[in-house]
Amino acid sequence: MLRGDALIRDGLRAPPGGVDEPDVLAHVRTIFARLQAEGFCGGHWMIVAEGEIVGLCGIKHSPSSSGEVEIGYGIAASRRRRGHATRGIALLVERAREIPAIRCIIAETDISNVASQAVLRNNGLERSGTRFDPTDGEVVTWRKPL
Repeated sequence: MLRGDALIRDGLRAPPGGVDEPDVLAHVRTIFARLQAEGFCGGHWMIVAEGEIVGLCGIKHSPSSSGEVEIGYGIAASRRRRGHATRGIALLVERAREIPAIRCIIAETDISNVASQAVLRNNGLERSGTRFDPTDGEVVTWRKPL
């Protein structure tokens, strides 16, 4: 799917309406390709529930010199509010702990996205502040040392 293939691996299916909008999937493919070019592989995962791809999560860039990575995630609109993001991020944090170059996870959420903020809080990330993003407006910043 991250390569842009129209087909989904045998045994898996997409939810009604797909996993996300085509422009979002294109953005994720760009991130994935950049990570591969940088030599950092294994940073993106499908969130699967009962044989259905309900979302995606991953690391947005190679670890910084201080060991920091930003994570991102999304759940199909038709599959939200079922705990999928919380479980997916828990597994992402677990995997990040196994990568010696990663010492801290950071994330950002829209200031009004209470559900996403709960996902991060439930996975041990702590609110570290806010900042103004030219594209997204005010965002909440999150941090979890590993």
